[in-house]
Amino acid sequence: MHSLATGDSVPAHSTLQGLVGNTPVLRVSQPFTPSDRGFWAKLEGFNPGGIKDRPALHMVERACARGELERGRPIIESTSGTLGLGLALAGMVYGHPVTLVTDPGLEPSMNRLLAAYGASVDVVPEPHTTGGWQQARCDRVAELLAEHPGSWCPDQYNNPDNVASYTPLALELASQLGHIDVLVCSVGTGGHSAGISRVLRQLYPAVRLVGVDAVGSTIFGQPARPRLMRGLGSSIYPRNVSYEHFSEVHWVAPGESVWACRQLAASHYATGGWSVGAVALVAGWLARTNPSGTRIVAVFPDGPQRYLESVYDDQFCAEHGLLDVTPAAEPEVVGRLDEKEVARWTRCTAVHDPLSPMAGASDAEGGEK
Repeated sequence: MHSLATGDSVPAHSTLQGLVGNTPVLRVSQPFTPSDRGFWAKLEGFNPGGIKDRPALHMVERACARGELERGRPIIESTSGTLGLGLALAGMVYGHPVTLVTDPGLEPSMNRLLAAYGASVDVVPEPHTTGGWQQARCDRVAELLAEHPGSWCPDQYNNPDNVASYTPLALELASQLGHIDVLVCSVGTGGHSAGISRVLRQLYPAVRLVGVDAVGSTIFGQPARPRLMRGLGSSIYPRNVSYEHFSEVHWVAPGESVWACRQLAASHYATGGWSVGAVALVAGWLARTNPSGTRIVAVFPDGPQRYLESVYDDQFCAEHGLLDVTPAAEPEVVGRLDEKEVARWTRCTAVHDPLSPMAGASDAEGGEK
């Protein structure tokens, strides 16, 4: 036998890039569904940093290939955490310093972890008057880009490479499950819901895409409000969101997500953060209410580690009124995205781009798409 020390080639999966992808799926049933029902969870927390390792590596690789990012130049981006881990990885792989602009809501443990991975963390002190923390972060990114000529911003909210990076994930799902009827995704930048559904719609034309947003998010036409949950929702309108692909959207409140996260941990050992809880709540309802045999897939974007000081901390949850919250068995239903401001788990089946000039006309016609 030859050892690697003698100069043999390195196996593909022993590189940093090889750690990303080919994540497992897990069948989730009780207590979210009766024992004869369930849904499949794609466990993206098995990536080193979570689901956004995929777009981080892909966006940086493509920018380098096009000459937009020159060797050794800085990468500067806004993040609530998960993309930051992916960019720290991409910076290590491709040899770029990384500066991440975030806000005071970033968990202290995540701040320390990003620093350990070699990233610089720049914290904005105040939210934007109308665009909240996200707009404040984006404004700060613009300032830093001007201060550092030759630096590059992935612009995850609008970069089509973000969407394209999820093609491998969609193909993994097709290989693992063979057929998919319903795809359930949290929506933040809009990248993974758009990228996965684009491929699955080619393979399974009848597949339905169900979006999961946060109460207080403006993505689907609700008023922007301060939000406790990180990783899903937005105070701005990401242009990567493929509104035309969604058959319905659900908004979920923090206490409902905490309940689902903790139920997952206690029953399946596989759990995660705010997005995971919200997606599991909705996927469980879909599995209970759709015909038996409907194949439902929920994307779990990360694992629980960064949420030990929030979702899984009794003191934090008690201070924010999140303990002892049991979600309703069914979502509330609204006929239009802007029918009223939602405060709990709520569903709408009339989805459109709230910035589209046709949005008002569609609403007037009864919510047609």
